[in-house]
Amino acid sequence: MKSKKSIIQDAISTLNLEAQAILGLVQNINDDFEKIVRLIVSSKGRVIITGIGKSAIIAQKIVATFNSTGTPSIFMHAADAVHGDLGMIRENDIVICLSKSGNTPEIKVLTPLLKQTGNIIIGMVGHLNSDLAIQADYILNTYVEKEACPHNLAPTTSTAAQLAMGDALAICLLNARNFNEDDFGKFHPGGALGKKLYLRAGDIALKNAKPSIHPMASVKDVIIEISQNRLGAVVVIDGDEILGIITDGDIRRMLEQHSDLTNITAGDLMSADPKRVDKDVLAMQALEIIKENNITQLLITDKKGYFGMVHLHDLLQEGII
Repeated sequence: MKSKKSIIQDAISTLNLEAQAILGLVQNINDDFEKIVRLIVSSKGRVIITGIGKSAIIAQKIVATFNSTGTPSIFMHAADAVHGDLGMIRENDIVICLSKSGNTPEIKVLTPLLKQTGNIIIGMVGHLNSDLAIQADYILNTYVEKEACPHNLAPTTSTAAQLAMGDALAICLLNARNFNEDDFGKFHPGGALGKKLYLRAGDIALKNAKPSIHPMASVKDVIIEISQNRLGAVVVIDGDEILGIITDGDIRRMLEQHSDLTNITAGDLMSADPKRVDKDVLAMQALEIIKENNITQLLITDKKGYFGMVHLHDLLQEGII
């Protein structure tokens, strides 16, 4: 087993080599890249992305990124293509072939078949004199000087370069389509990411009780209302007008300062003009308001007035934080 110092140095060396390889791609962003972006955006078909070995795995990740950012894509394994999967390709589809060498047997068999169908071929390839580079209509040059593998065998810097080039292409396509946060939310409805993009403050408030009390209510009534609804606060309302909010912290401070509670009312305890947002505000934005104002509860309103309340813990439970 190597020493601690040697292991750390190997990790740093790997990251440096891969970083250098990715930075080296900058000089390869040329006219072909710009034409590819315009071609895909204007296409009436999908993007078919194919590869073999580790390149196939990178191809699948690029497909996932394309689909989630507005570019319809399908993965096709290069080995399976000649055994029936070519049937997935339609007339207007564009095919991106990933290969470091550009000379793997599967790719060499596949490209002439794609030529026969008339589909545009984009080669993401590391060698410009390879069979793939010669057959392709457009080139995404992902040449790397060497792999991070000490034997220069295991795909490491080459796959990092492919992945980075795919990301660059995806972001350019995203921007070209004016793909915005709302669009992103439609494609990511599940999990914490989706909730940040579509969950509204009102959606959370609807799950909670709606604690409220009249300004002339007694301290006892205030405590009961806060305790029953488990949000740590109650809103003081006169008719439809929101006057203030009383938190459990306000109760504690009041008990420290007063021994006689007989004449104290909710109106005396409340903090006037509490922070509030419309029910259609994103939960993520509601969280920012809570953090900026160092509060725990946030009032939610609609056109009729008091709609409900969101607690910091609600946002924690939803995975927004």
